[in-house]
Amino acid sequence: MSVVALTGGVAAGKSTVTEVLRGCGAFVIDADQLARQAVVPGSAALEAIVARFGSNVLLDSGELNRAGLGSLVFGNPEALADLNAIVHPQVRALYGKAVSAALGAYPDRVLVYDVPLLAEARSAAEFDLVVVVDTPAEQRVSRLMDQRGLSLEEATARVEAQATDAQRLAHADVVLDSSQSLAQTKLAARALYDALKAAWPAKLDTVARMFPSSAS
Repeated sequence: MSVVALTGGVAAGKSTVTEVLRGCGAFVIDADQLARQAVVPGSAALEAIVARFGSNVLLDSGELNRAGLGSLVFGNPEALADLNAIVHPQVRALYGKAVSAALGAYPDRVLVYDVPLLAEARSAAEFDLVVVVDTPAEQRVSRLMDQRGLSLEEATARVEAQATDAQRLAHADVVLDSSQSLAQTKLAARALYDALKAAWPAKLDTVARMFPSSAS
């Protein structure tokens, strides 16, 4: 089976690229959606989160209070590591099921895994091609301030809580430059899809040669 991993730091423009690929015909599995599925009420992961962080991380409905949990783990590497150790194995299991279902239902469609934390939680060797949507960290900080109304300190903390640009790029087979305009990023994403579709599924190495990474 062939799977393309799509990753990028916060405010890099990965969501824009994902939507273009989906609009062109790719089947996209969203890691964030899987993470939400992993912690639905009654799940083993949610029970483990409550055991580790306390019942205050639950809403009155019994659902996970994501904002409350985020305030506990944000800036606390030990707490974040504990949370990841609970959630990531469940996400991996859901991912395996989603891939199997997608390949069975849509064998000819380009299959993309939208995974923000690839550098932090996954191995590039698990995927046939890794695409990194790349914008320099300082520009992403500016975007968070302009687009989401964060302070400089808040935006910087969010960027620094993730892998560095260098760590992310080290996994890349393909780097899609998203530091330019929105229109240019969308054009690049469409070109990427065309290359993926032409090479799918057995010749993805040709895509890496067409869209080389800075590490290659």
